[in-house]
Amino acid sequence: MPKIRVGIVYGGRSVEHEVSIASATSILQALDPSRYEVQLIAIAKDGSWHLGGPDLLPETVVDAPEVTLPAVPGQRHLVSVEGGAPAAELDVIIPIVHGTGGEDGQLQGFLELAGVPYVGAGVLGSAIQMDKEVTKRLLAAAGLPVVPGTCVRSHELTDDPVGCCERVLSELGLPLFVKPAGLGSSVGISKVLQAEQLRPALEEAARYDRKVLVEHAVDARELEIAVLGNENPEASLPGEIVPHAEFYDYESKYVDESTELLVPAPVSDEIVTRMQAMALEAYRLLEGEGLARVDFFLARDGEELWINEVNSLPGFTEVSMYPRLWQASGLPYPALLDRLVELALERARRTQALERSYRRG
Repeated sequence: MPKIRVGIVYGGRSVEHEVSIASATSILQALDPSRYEVQLIAIAKDGSWHLGGPDLLPETVVDAPEVTLPAVPGQRHLVSVEGGAPAAELDVIIPIVHGTGGEDGQLQGFLELAGVPYVGAGVLGSAIQMDKEVTKRLLAAAGLPVVPGTCVRSHELTDDPVGCCERVLSELGLPLFVKPAGLGSSVGISKVLQAEQLRPALEEAARYDRKVLVEHAVDARELEIAVLGNENPEASLPGEIVPHAEFYDYESKYVDESTELLVPAPVSDEIVTRMQAMALEAYRLLEGEGLARVDFFLARDGEELWINEVNSLPGFTEVSMYPRLWQASGLPYPALLDRLVELALERARRTQALERSYRRG
């Protein structure tokens, strides 16, 4: 049986570039070389694509020859920029580009144009899951519990910063969390305890996104569920994040070794059942495919649950929560990657079977 030709696309132009490299490194190490022929495709911070073999360290591939992927369905060839000759042929891509340009539908749209199967949600699902404010609106409209919040546009902040702050405080009170609506890894997030901290927090978030989400800060535990599948998704056991900082910020996620990840989370069976049901409902509602991680808040003084956000391309190192949750649920890391590739190819077959020309009758 021929090997499946897999391209791992990583890096990118967002502030999560380095996080993406760490995810790609773990995926490369876990893919079975007897089953897969792997190519590393690094997107540099200037947006150029570079091709390297699996013998290279992922962080060095940005210095390898530059390639491009023609947006011509059916070819699936990476092409050398210098000579225009085919450089590699692909059966499927694992896009592990976190953040802007990677998990917001832009890369997915490009891969759709190129006709290359890929792991994860499609254009629409990726876009709406990346936008925390749109996610919150859709979840609330469906009756799923979310923390009270409001949106501030960057132009509103520029035109009337005092009015923006007054509106937010009147709607939500204190304390607050302020975050860019379309970014991950807790970049640009601030916790606001006093009114005078709000404007600097809004301005900090607006450095990264034209839309800023402000939410009332609840006293809650942070829990997560991993979801896997296309039409018939499954939910993992939950895990809990216990940061020793003020909140689960970038440093807590990637630098502070004192942050605890409890897998499975110490919660009741009733909470587990509720979380799994809510995670699957949110996944379907937000056009999830392939995978997603659904993040929750659980009130410390009771059993009230809120959905925080849904991540279509969560961190994928071996110690990241998504693969750890599936490991605890009986699906080891290499088998998880096998399943994700199968799901990507399965979806591509369904898509390719659709009619592209109108026929009467």
